[in-house]
Amino acid sequence: MQVITTLAGLRDTLRGSLSTGFVPTMGNLHEGHLSLVRMARQHGAGPVVASIFVNRLQFLPHEDFDRYPRTFERDCEMLEGAGCDLVFAPDEAELYPQPQTFKVAPPVELADILEGHFRPGFFTGVCTVVLKLFACVQPRLAVFGKKDYQQLMMIRAMVRQFALPVEIVAGETTRADDGLALSSRNGYLSADQRMEAVQLHRTLAAFRSARPGNPAELVRREQEAAQGLSQRGWAPDYVVLRRRSDLQVPTAEQLAGSEPLVALAAARLGATRLIDNLEI
Repeated sequence: MQVITTLAGLRDTLRGSLSTGFVPTMGNLHEGHLSLVRMARQHGAGPVVASIFVNRLQFLPHEDFDRYPRTFERDCEMLEGAGCDLVFAPDEAELYPQPQTFKVAPPVELADILEGHFRPGFFTGVCTVVLKLFACVQPRLAVFGKKDYQQLMMIRAMVRQFALPVEIVAGETTRADDGLALSSRNGYLSADQRMEAVQLHRTLAAFRSARPGNPAELVRREQEAAQGLSQRGWAPDYVVLRRRSDLQVPTAEQLAGSEPLVALAAARLGATRLIDNLEI
């Protein structure tokens, strides 16, 4: 497996490749990331490229960019074991040689709800770095996990609107045996918090076992779900059921019918903010 840190070196290595697969990451990897690498290979991509870059643009002022875990050597070992061919690991000066004043402004109806409401500007940073990485790697396909559901939708929409020649492949959320979604943030949990953390998945699963039948019931169920987490010591940002197509509130007709829905949640357990979702 090659490790390349410069854009010139990346382009020299990938020149002429028409089937590159790409998995963008910020490092601090776990099995969920590795499953995306394997998925790129399963879709016939080659070479398979993973990027490791902690993107300052998607960190809010109160979020500690400097404390984000950097585990580069371990990450590279894991990627090589998963069949990755090339790691692109630029530093900030390489990817942002001058201030990034040109940025992607995603539509507010998708960017300013849910995660975007609680992390304003987050998706501008995500879309900007992903577009730039696409320009660097020029992949045929790129794999993103469903765990970051709103992000996946945002990238798909950006690719459509800019007519980018990149197929976006969605990877299912990788979970622990008890159902907890794998996340780099899980490492911040204490032993007791780790046992409690699965409650987020169970809260979402309740929507799957009993889908609300009308808007009033939907509001009641969402409020009860958030209150239930609060009573267990969580600080929920949101627990909602939305349309898969655009993450908007389903209508009465859609709730009563077969509209594809997704339950999404974000909540803090102690100092750790966890997110999860389940398609309904």
